[in-house]
Amino acid sequence: MTATSSPPSPAPSKQLTRLLSVLMRIERMGNKLPHPFWLFGVLSVVLALASWALSAAGASALNPATDKTVAVQSLVSGAGLQMMINDAVTNYATFPPLGTILVVMLGVAVADRSGLLSAMLRAAVARVPARWLTFTLSFTAMVAHVASDAAYVVLVPLGAMAFRAVGRSPMLGAVVAFVSVSAGYDASPLVTPTDAILAGLTTAAAQTVDPGYVVTPLSNYFFSIGSSVVLALVVTVVTEKVIARRVAAMPEEDEPEPESGPAGEADTLTLRDEERRGLRHAGLVLLVYAALIVAAMIPSGSPLRGEGGSIVQSPVLTGIAVVLAVAFLIVGAVYGRAVGTVRTGRDIPDHMAKGLREMAPILVLFFAISQFLAYFKWTGVGEVLAINGADLLKTAGITGPLAFLGILLVCTVINLLVTSGSAQWALVGPVFVPMFMLLDIPPEVTQAVYRIADSCTNAATPMSAYFVMTLGIVQRYRRSAGIGTLLSLTLPLCLTMLATWTLLFYAWWALGIPLGPGVPVR
Repeated sequence: MTATSSPPSPAPSKQLTRLLSVLMRIERMGNKLPHPFWLFGVLSVVLALASWALSAAGASALNPATDKTVAVQSLVSGAGLQMMINDAVTNYATFPPLGTILVVMLGVAVADRSGLLSAMLRAAVARVPARWLTFTLSFTAMVAHVASDAAYVVLVPLGAMAFRAVGRSPMLGAVVAFVSVSAGYDASPLVTPTDAILAGLTTAAAQTVDPGYVVTPLSNYFFSIGSSVVLALVVTVVTEKVIARRVAAMPEEDEPEPESGPAGEADTLTLRDEERRGLRHAGLVLLVYAALIVAAMIPSGSPLRGEGGSIVQSPVLTGIAVVLAVAFLIVGAVYGRAVGTVRTGRDIPDHMAKGLREMAPILVLFFAISQFLAYFKWTGVGEVLAINGADLLKTAGITGPLAFLGILLVCTVINLLVTSGSAQWALVGPVFVPMFMLLDIPPEVTQAVYRIADSCTNAATPMSAYFVMTLGIVQRYRRSAGIGTLLSLTLPLCLTMLATWTLLFYAWWALGIPLGPGVPVR
């Protein structure tokens, strides 16, 4: 198709010009940062020097939780060197998120490799009426977080196809999917691998104050469900009232012909008979699986209940990683048998192995993070900072709401440069979690605040590889689109989501609604 001439693009406003200038400077700064693996290596060196200086200065603090004085130990010492060598393997093997995420991903890999997750996402948007498409696509993205980063790869192009199929701008569909996946990354009606990673890191941070404290992947589950619905509504309203008009006001430009043609795109959205049959069978098996667990927990003396018949402390909730892994494995295998992606029992461990191979970059990063956190804990620097920081906040009269705002601002800015949620939480969690515990704020609450800061600016930073990926998909439908084009479409959504999600948290906190099963908000 030959492109026709179009009127020149209007000059950007002064505000947008300044914003783009700031973002470009952030991009240049972010590009100078090393890979997160080396970043934590550099931070370990900095920690060693800081611990040496603080130890020499006699830095210490009284922990009111244990009534013991904590003194900073130097890594630059014989004892520090012995610890780094002797405990390296133990630090990695006992890193809280490691086992949890590996177990969950064993099941998720089967569901993914069998084609179940892709079919579920396509089924969610394939036959939706046009007026409900924006909300359905956005909420589907919240559900898609269970597939972790695979959600971007599947849903962003799928969103473009779905909007095109109902006669709307495919660029708009790609933006809705991208923002819903990225800016709403830590909100989902399902328990996701991210929940397991954050819970493990929060547990490690909390245990510097209370060695027996455990944060489960379900610790923010109720808040996450509510957030996913609210954020999907926000995306819908802002898209229809602002973003759609912004796209419509863009100068006309002939749309490039998709490589596979419109028919190919329609075929991609349409489920085959065996796929629909596989989804029905998988759904039925999931219901049976859930019913069996519930039935087994009904007797007060059930082994699936915790001490004293507790449901909150039951093996089902404390061991939710295993329960989820088995659920994904079963439904993935049933779906795979129906569509032919699982033909023999050997296919299941093969799918698991392939899924874990994709986890290799995270496993490498976990090694660096686990060593840094072990050093941080051993030196006592984090605990001393947390105690002194808590004393400072108490002296200044800074209460919970103001302290929450501080976390939001700090982590939101950091998120523009460090787009890995686990890396960022590993960096700031060991300070914020103990500090807030000493202010009588539970770790689960601090983690919930972090979820907001870690998510909303994901769709507004060129540091994200998926920002670049989305830009490439947008350019399929609008050749002239650039970073500024995509930012002009994502920023209104990101900022509105940040404001709304923050207000939701404050309302949740003020009303005292539990964040998760057995987790009071205060």
